[in-house]
Amino acid sequence: MVIIGGGVVGAATAFFATRAGLRVAVLEARPRLATLTTAASTGAFRLQFDNPEEIALVREGIELFSEFGVRTGLEEWDLGLTLGGYLFGALTDQAAERARRLVQRQWAWGVTDVELLDGDEARHRFPYLSVEVRGARFRAGDGWLDPRRLALGYVAAASNPARIPNARAGGGAVVATSCRVTALAIDARGRVDGVVTDRGAVSAESVVIAAGPLSGEVSALGGLSIDLRPTTRQKLVFPDLPEVPADAPMTIEEETAAHWRPNGGGCFALWTDPGAQSSEATNDPVPDQTWAFGLLDPSSDHALARLSPFWKDVWARGTDNWYLQAGQYEYTPDRRPFLGPTRIPGLALNAGYSGHGVMASAAGSRIVVDLLTGAMPPEANAFHVDRAPVAREHDIL
Repeated sequence: MVIIGGGVVGAATAFFATRAGLRVAVLEARPRLATLTTAASTGAFRLQFDNPEEIALVREGIELFSEFGVRTGLEEWDLGLTLGGYLFGALTDQAAERARRLVQRQWAWGVTDVELLDGDEARHRFPYLSVEVRGARFRAGDGWLDPRRLALGYVAAASNPARIPNARAGGGAVVATSCRVTALAIDARGRVDGVVTDRGAVSAESVVIAAGPLSGEVSALGGLSIDLRPTTRQKLVFPDLPEVPADAPMTIEEETAAHWRPNGGGCFALWTDPGAQSSEATNDPVPDQTWAFGLLDPSSDHALARLSPFWKDVWARGTDNWYLQAGQYEYTPDRRPFLGPTRIPGLALNAGYSGHGVMASAAGSRIVVDLLTGAMPPEANAFHVDRAPVAREHDIL
């Protein structure tokens, strides 16, 4: 098997393929693994989704994260796993009611540990919340980890298959960095039989495209057109910020999705701009300073200070150091991943996670491998490439 892409999704694919007894070559165009989209991620995960299929994907990943050392044979590997929780705060009665309906559905889907809080309860438990908060939903079992450590851990395990418990014999992975795929090799029967790279050809019975926002461009090398929409997203990083409680959860405004979480002595802050337009995939996404000021200026309609007033002090002080990172989400029409075989025999997708790659790629990668090996019947795959888009009701992150 050839896996195109050495981010967290490609790395997870390599792990599950190795565990299934497959020989794998991971091809990464950049000089180091997990240095494009994965490196810009916050590494966060949650079960507070608006559909049961993605809840199941992420639940499988969270279970793996908590047992990573045992499942991979890397007992010493530290993912920086933090169950800090996810807190969504609503500033209007309408948003609070919408959150209440969502939580009731989540309870019915088996996520029974999501709490509904009224405004007073939320402020009592999380004193940094605004007096305007009407209600909140909170799950303590959500959290975050170091996404590069996760990706490199997958690769370390795949490169040493003897350590993986219950792995089938014969599997293992090799990695080639600074190795750009220039063509997909298609034989006379129309089946993929490997790839061509700028360092030579690689033969393989199956090829998995796991190139994040570049997956559409790679698919086109074989004449395959997929609806993938790379969209630049940004992360504001404060290396040090005294107002941020070190034990705070991921804290999100229900109305705008502006959010922040602690990181070391500082924090990450983010906002998913609903008006952002898709663009060409790029290896060098460019941050935009005006985006950062939209979060920091209290007069903004999506300011962090709306939910957590201490951000007004940060803005007024104006002396704190911060910087921006940028990456690209690869959105699909329904913001659910494309998993499994395509119309080209032997060619599969593991892409389109729409910003949820760290949290969902464990199960997604296992599904792709199971489909390719016949361990999972195609009709059991809710995320197949040719599905009709599923309407989304709530999810805004």
